[in-house]
This record gives sequence, structure tokens and C-alpha cells, in this order.
Amino acid sequence: MKIILTQEVSGLGAPGDIVEVKNGYGRNYLLPQGFAITWTKGAEKQVTVIKRARSAREIRDLDHANEVKAQLEGLEVSLKARAGEGGRLFGSVTPAEIVDAVKAAGGPALDRRRLELPGHVKSTGSYPVRIKLHPEVTAKFDLNVVQG
Repeated sequence: MKIILTQEVSGLGAPGDIVEVKNGYGRNYLLPQGFAITWTKGAEKQVTVIKRARSAREIRDLDHANEVKAQLEGLEVSLKARAGEGGRLFGSVTPAEIVDAVKAAGGPALDRRRLELPGHVKSTGSYPVRIKLHPEVTAKFDLNVVQG
């Protein structure tokens, strides 16, 4: 089955890529979740619109990715969250909250879908966070979750 990706799918491709997948994977997962649309000649014209939007958001090249990595690794990112006794949070920290905390700390605007967390952040403390900036560049920084 030939499809056009509308969002980044790990191990498959980026938005705007035309890929061939097994029928069941495309029909039962990618299409219903909104990660892809079926390929047609008309839909292929939409690929240019999707790629244009992606290029505006994406890190431009390897040098730019290394600049952003250096900027991120020098940041002190802290996030205030409501917590009860013993530092246990009410809920958990989401990738969108982490992106907002990075921006508040003076960092660049990041794509929340590229964040890799060590697991669920459900208590106060320090957590290592990785973000894939470029296929060859991964930045790491520490997130300090404090009671607030």
C-alpha cells in the first residue's frame, strides 16, 4: 500500500514522504491515527505543501543542529509542578510542558514529538531528556522538576 506521511513516524519517515507499507499497517494504524493519507496523484501535490511547512519548522542543516545542541546543553531547565507529600506529582510531566520550560529558560523552540523521556516523570527530581534534532545529532539536557 502506498501512503503519504502527514506526521513523523519513527522508523518509517518524515511528513511528506511517500512510503510503501503493508496493507494492514496502513489501513489499521497509520490512516485512522492521522499519521498518513492514501497516495493519489492529487494527494501527491499536497506533499509540496506539507514539505514546505516542515522546512519552516525543521532544523536547517547539520551546523544549525550542532548550534542548537550546544545551546540546549548549556541550559538549566527547571519545571514547577504541583506535588504532594514525598515529591509525588499530581499527574505527570508532558513533552509539551518540557518544551515550554525550555523556551522559558531561554532555549530554542522545539518539536515536542522529538523528545525522548526516560519514562513517565511522576515525581520531583532531575531527569535526563534527549531530543533528536537531526538524524545525526541528539542533544541531552537535564530537566529539574521542582514542587511549585
